[in-house]
Amino acid sequence: MNTPDYVPGHGLLKDRTAVVTAAAGAGIGGATARRLLEEGARIVIGDAHARRLKETEEALAAEFGADRVTSLPCDVTDEDQVQALFALAEHTHGRLDIVVNNAGLGGTAALVDMTDTQWSRVLDVTLNGTFRCTRAALRAFKTSGGGGVVVNNASVIGWRAQTGQAHYAAAKAGVMALTRCAALEAAEFGVRVNAVAPSLAMHPHLVKVTSEELLAELTAREAFGRYAEPWEVANVIVFLASAYSSYMTGETVSVSSQHA
Repeated sequence: MNTPDYVPGHGLLKDRTAVVTAAAGAGIGGATARRLLEEGARIVIGDAHARRLKETEEALAAEFGADRVTSLPCDVTDEDQVQALFALAEHTHGRLDIVVNNAGLGGTAALVDMTDTQWSRVLDVTLNGTFRCTRAALRAFKTSGGGGVVVNNASVIGWRAQTGQAHYAAAKAGVMALTRCAALEAAEFGVRVNAVAPSLAMHPHLVKVTSEELLAELTAREAFGRYAEPWEVANVIVFLASAYSSYMTGETVSVSSQHA
């Protein structure tokens, strides 16, 4: 099946302020930043890669306006950097409406060979980083009293088993559980917390470093016989961030046919 046409923006997030982590580059974070802008939002983007982040900010600002795009390097394993990112959003725009927790780290290692460092690094970025940013978001939303939305990036691997992925699967399953629990706590002050679970979202740079054999194997598992474009995952994130999902919270939405 061919990739469908790109969906134009419809102003679903007009005048909202959004924070997006790991937003530099061509992946889901970068696609989400663009989609939020296309839907009318102002964005504050963070990423651990300062150079790529600055290039992303400059490109988006040139297209959508410098007043709508701000960036700050942010390593989600560092609480001070997380606090600085959220403070920048509130200082720049006076409010915070949407937080997209996209930062994550993968890797492949058999459990019998996996080191404590490999395990801890993946968990610290993928699960603990999502916790730090969700905590910062809920604190900001509770103080403002104006509601808000958190969208976490999980993965279908949080539901299903795959060899060599014990650390990543545990982290993503943890993101799903964190999403459910945070949603219950946040409901009392009008905040929704949901997650997306992609399976295979590729971009040109990732395709170049993936063998043709592996890519063929992975795409063959998908119902449409192709990988998802990052913007297709971003579309679901936009839906969860918008008023169209006003009664959804604590949910993890599969962006794949491989949720089981």
